[in-house]
Amino acid sequence: MRTKQELVNFIQAQKVALLASVDEEGFPNMKAMYVPRKIEGNCFYFSTNTSSMRTQQFMKNAKASIYFYNKGRFKYEGVMLTGTVEVLQDNAIKKEIWQAGDIMYYSQGVTDPDYCVLKFTAMKGRHYCSLKSKSFAMEELE
Repeated sequence: MRTKQELVNFIQAQKVALLASVDEEGFPNMKAMYVPRKIEGNCFYFSTNTSSMRTQQFMKNAKASIYFYNKGRFKYEGVMLTGTVEVLQDNAIKKEIWQAGDIMYYSQGVTDPDYCVLKFTAMKGRHYCSLKSKSFAMEELE
């Protein structure tokens, strides 16, 4: 990854993101999620349940990482980003990333108290491809 646009293109081409939080005992906890609904600069926005274990963990400890990968027939590529998560209840951002099918999970719609947005802000990352790994700071990407 040389540019942020290459990073965004790679992430948007995936179907799943692995999101890690830290539990009360300091252990990492992973969860598969849909890819971010919005990417803006170093920020990645996910929708989830306010009542979920992961959301509760982020309210206590904002440290997080996300991992995206593509396992092709002859090539494996992955990107890990580390940073922090904010749990957002702001109706403007909730409306912005809301999708019609979300009503299946949040019967009260955008204002459902169990619907929230996780805003992940990346600080650094690590890219793996073709047997090579490279760490980077987000501000290093063009």
